[in-house]
Amino acid sequence: MSEFRNEKITNHIKELAANYIEREGGNTSMITVTRVILSPDNKNAKIMITVLPKDKEKAAYGFIRRNLGDLRKHITKGLRVNPIPFLSVEIDEGEKNRQKIDDLLHNS
Repeated sequence: MSEFRNEKITNHIKELAANYIEREGGNTSMITVTRVILSPDNKNAKIMITVLPKDKEKAAYGFIRRNLGDLRKHITKGLRVNPIPFLSVEIDEGEKNRQKIDDLLHNS
């Protein structure tokens, strides 16, 4: 499969997931989809998120985990690929570390 097609699928999943989370997530925290990691066979997609404020991270993660079925339905409607990848979600620790380094550099 072409690298361009995989990148296009990844970006589309990221956009659809972000739209769903923005619509359904409520206003107690800001949940950002930072990236999507698609397996080489396109059967698994890992949605990486960050949450602000940090103390709402656990609740936001739980919300997305509970609603993965609805998120998959939303992605199925917008993504014209067969089969639709199995979805999982994780907190993007790499992005959190980057933000810490940024803060340290700006505060020193």
